[in-house]
Amino acid sequence: PGKPAIKWFKGKWLELGSKSGARFSFKESHDSASNVRTPWARGLAGGVELVQDVLLRSGGLGKARGESEGSILTPPLNGHRGEGKSDTAGELDFSGLLKKREVVEEEKKKKKKDDDDLGIPPEIWELLKGAKKSEYEKIAFQYGITDLRGMLKRLKKAKVEVKKSAAFTKKLDPAYQVDRGNKIKLMVEISDPDLPLKWFKNGQEIKPSSKYVFENVGKKRILTINKCTLADDAAYEVAVKDEKCFTELFVKEPPVLIITPLEDQQVFVGDRVEMAVEVSEEGAQVMWMKDGVELTREDSFKARYRFKKDGKRHILIYSDVTQEDGGHYQVMTNGGQCEAELIVEEKQLEVLQDIADLTVKAAEQAVFKCEVSDEKVTGKWYKNGIEVRPSKRITISHVGRFHKLVIDDVRPEDEGDYTFVPDGYALSLSAKLNFLEPPKIHLDCSGKTSENAIVVVAGNKLRLDVSITGEPPPVATWLKGDEGRVRIEKRADSSSFVIESAERTDEGRYTIKVTNPVGEDVASIFLRVVDVPDPPEAVRITSVGEDWAILVWEPPKYDGGKPVTGYLLERKKKGSQRWMKLNFEVFTETTYESTKMIEGILYEMRVFAVNAIGVSQPSMNTKPFMPIAPTSEPLHLIVEDVTDTTTTLKWRPPNRIGAGGIDGYLVEYCLEGSDEWVSANTEPVERCGFTVKNLPTGARILFRVVGVNIAGRSEPATLAQPVTIREIAEPPKIRLPRHLRQTYIRKVGEQLNLVIPFQVRGPRPQVVWTKGGAPVDTSRVHVRTSDFDTVFFVRQAARSDSGEYELSVQIENMKDTATIHIRRLGPWSGGLNDVPLSGLASSFVHPCTDGRWVGSTCWPLCEWFNVYERNRHTSCTVSDLIVGNEYYFRVYTENICGLSDSPGVSKNTARILKTGITLKPFEYKEHDFRMAPKFLTPLIDRVVVAGYSAALNCAVRGHPKPKVVWMKNKMEIREDPKFLMNNYQGVLTLNIRRPSPFDAGTYTCLAVNELGEALAECKLEVRGEGVAVPNTG
Repeated sequence: PGKPAIKWFKGKWLELGSKSGARFSFKESHDSASNVRTPWARGLAGGVELVQDVLLRSGGLGKARGESEGSILTPPLNGHRGEGKSDTAGELDFSGLLKKREVVEEEKKKKKKDDDDLGIPPEIWELLKGAKKSEYEKIAFQYGITDLRGMLKRLKKAKVEVKKSAAFTKKLDPAYQVDRGNKIKLMVEISDPDLPLKWFKNGQEIKPSSKYVFENVGKKRILTINKCTLADDAAYEVAVKDEKCFTELFVKEPPVLIITPLEDQQVFVGDRVEMAVEVSEEGAQVMWMKDGVELTREDSFKARYRFKKDGKRHILIYSDVTQEDGGHYQVMTNGGQCEAELIVEEKQLEVLQDIADLTVKAAEQAVFKCEVSDEKVTGKWYKNGIEVRPSKRITISHVGRFHKLVIDDVRPEDEGDYTFVPDGYALSLSAKLNFLEPPKIHLDCSGKTSENAIVVVAGNKLRLDVSITGEPPPVATWLKGDEGRVRIEKRADSSSFVIESAERTDEGRYTIKVTNPVGEDVASIFLRVVDVPDPPEAVRITSVGEDWAILVWEPPKYDGGKPVTGYLLERKKKGSQRWMKLNFEVFTETTYESTKMIEGILYEMRVFAVNAIGVSQPSMNTKPFMPIAPTSEPLHLIVEDVTDTTTTLKWRPPNRIGAGGIDGYLVEYCLEGSDEWVSANTEPVERCGFTVKNLPTGARILFRVVGVNIAGRSEPATLAQPVTIREIAEPPKIRLPRHLRQTYIRKVGEQLNLVIPFQVRGPRPQVVWTKGGAPVDTSRVHVRTSDFDTVFFVRQAARSDSGEYELSVQIENMKDTATIHIRRLGPWSGGLNDVPLSGLASSFVHPCTDGRWVGSTCWPLCEWFNVYERNRHTSCTVSDLIVGNEYYFRVYTENICGLSDSPGVSKNTARILKTGITLKPFEYKEHDFRMAPKFLTPLIDRVVVAGYSAALNCAVRGHPKPKVVWMKNKMEIREDPKFLMNNYQGVLTLNIRRPSPFDAGTYTCLAVNELGEALAECKLEVRGEGVAVPNTG
């Protein structure tokens, strides 16, 4: 049977769990003997109801419910089994029932009283009596009251006067719930909007901030909590005078997802192990499990592991891993889980010097000595399978990597097989101790074969002691087929030959011959020297891909006397000293595919050969190589234009370019029905467009484009249908600029230069300019026409140039026309004849003709002063005149070309009568408004897309009004139709029409007046179409 599902609820519907905040914790205990589970929770407030599916002892399912208002709830699950009957159902103890009769009566009375109260505390009854009927269900939900019918009957019996709140007309809901990161609004409605109101969180007053926003809407008071976190999971209250209302806010935490899962690892005993997992949220809670058992921080000190958090990464660290730490590891979050396997293997102990067989005579010393790779390894010595104990004659020592067994005063009973067994390793080293007895040669060859062969590892010391006994003492002679590196040691009863460090040249047959006057004895030994193999040869990389490479090598020339069992491979990044093993088990082939490499990184690899003796020296490193792959095929290949002999293609860059980048594109074409593709360009083109020339007219041709980089050619992008090489004529279309779509006004005498582009496909169009239906006067008007625009130019315009001009562009029988209205304005030629005056006070009004400039003079001084500029009305009021003076007035007319030649002068004068008041003019010092130019808003670097108009803006202040000069790359921009410069009240704008990559550069705005100058610069970058442009503000 499976584990029952347990859910916790507050009230009747609000489910609690790990997403409800940090104030709740849930655990359970399981008694396997009785199969009873006891769940419990800490930190709950209010009534709580538990709903749990419980495994029955009979194998069925039931339900158990428990309620509590304390801080810990343990539902009585073990009381619900089967149909509610005990195991001893059917057997009644009447005597026991009679004895407990009184107790039962008292419990019935108590139960009846409890039934009247329905188990509801008195303070909740008081709350229900003072609440509205519409709030009964909310209160029952908040406090976990399930018997609503009984509660309503009890309230109906209780005749209590309902108390209304004096301060609140609408209170907070009992509870709110919100997802972490969202915002929530808490709202109350008060009876008097002038009453002071305060908000509290866990008893602490809340102050307004960017997180807590207070709003007053009529009688409503709203608290908005922005970007809710787990810290906002708390109890809130609002107080108005002496009245308060409460609520609880539950913040649900979003599910924590696993971004990077655990990875399987294979390590050796004693290594450092880090198992890391990356989740979607910082500070998230994760649970580590090993073989189904949770790993906690409390147990980490005993188990020698520790936990580490690094942002979103959670790491389990073993500083010194053991075999017990291997197993199945699992990481669980509330949004997912991942698993990995940790395999811990024993380290291989390497024998640096084996034990040599000894042949000794009586009373001599026998020394067994071996050397292993680990200094910490201990071990035991055995003789014929029985452990050797130290004594007066036997000494056992361990110094560093050397282990010795010394036997003094050797006796015949010391002869036997001696073995050294390292602790913790399935390894043993054996040697034989021979006791010399005459009268013959004693040979005991390790690795003995039918022809007395001795095998020795190259580099080890070989010492062969041969006992010689006889009377008289024999003379020993050692012979070898060719001269070898042998040192002979002679004694009275033995003969030895020693090779301090065996080499390959020492291999051969050795013969010992002992003679005396009685006779001779001969024995031969074949010495075979074995060694680690030579390094593999010709190690090279044959091919690479996006994250893989193929490594090939040749076997070593010399196998060391033992067959090569396989190879070990290592890889490292170029410039690094850290080699990474690619295989732990020997690899038997001579071709290996290395994977999981990073594209664009240089790597080196090397190979070791392995035989029964050991591992060879590493081979030469391969040449540095870089995993790299061709790009994907170009996208959206289309035909942009077709003529009789050319075709223009456009495409977009590939989706995947990779670390190798892209060197360019090759365009190929093939006649329909043929399989031969012809290259249109010998060198790759960098831009995403190309025009294929010299094509046969009328042919149907297929086109394709491939991307090229250091890794080679990509897959081709091919047109779906062949293209017919024939020019297609289209109706012409005039692109009339926006400023010419309305009346174009210029001053008389200025030059007129109109550039009007048009779009045509086909032969060169016929362009005609007319005015009023008649051709234009070629003596005054100069027209220049190209394949894509026409220019209308008048060097010095006159009033007669005003009128309606018509432009027509025609190809064959297709035609497009545009109308342009041009108006030439000159200065006003006449003055005003009638300027009457009215009123003779200090302020008076006089009517005047339509004008924009009014002046006055004080007679008889005849010095004229400006009164109004650009007045559009036919009358004006002149104030602040001096009492007692007599004034003349004159009026000029003004249009876009300037002032009129002569003004209109008033016929009569205006005399300001004196009233006996003496005017004392106020003395003041005139303020100097002059200032040097200063940029209020500088130019900002811009990145724009080619073909889309752009504007550079800045603001400058200065008096007198500064002169503004725009420059590109330190060269002044003059009257270029591509650039439009505006100056509106100090706001400077440079508009660039349809910029191209050639327009990129450094733009400078220079403002100059008599007091100084100011400079502003920016950089403009123009990118091709289809390239994403970052938002520069």
